[in-house]
Amino acid sequence: MNDIIIMDVVEDTVVDGPGFRSSIYAAGCPHRCDGCHNPSSWNISNGTRVDIPSLMVRIRKNECADVTFSGGEPFGQAEKFTELAACIKKETGKNIWCYTGYKFEELVKDEIKRKLLEKIDVLVDGKYDKKMKSDRLRFRGSLNQRIIDVPKSLEIGSTVIIEY
Repeated sequence: MNDIIIMDVVEDTVVDGPGFRSSIYAAGCPHRCDGCHNPSSWNISNGTRVDIPSLMVRIRKNECADVTFSGGEPFGQAEKFTELAACIKKETGKNIWCYTGYKFEELVKDEIKRKLLEKIDVLVDGKYDKKMKSDRLRFRGSLNQRIIDVPKSLEIGSTVIIEY
């Protein structure tokens, strides 16, 4: 089956990365962060099955927007999001950001999750920690979360942080 289980697609958002973005919110999340802005996404059964070709129609239609995977937890459906990311890169060349509760260092060690990492440009990693919340942060909710240049990090074998 070619379906990803998602909560929603939000067009032209400006909070999930730089510029206009089409954000795809995955259903299902094992992290259950205290203070999560989307706790209904924890249960994958709250989501809707959408096939990748349908998502690609929306992504191609929004020509000026790059793409963000958020959640829930996109790496909970890593194989399907890898397939989607490969289509996005091949057909549009758009920049892809991804939010995850996992740490970059965990993801690179997991063969399936690493394949998704290899298709994305920027990773915002780490669980949301409401004790470390700051309204001054761009593109992340708590100070423990990092914005990572994925291609450079994979190339040199060390985490490369992007400052915003």
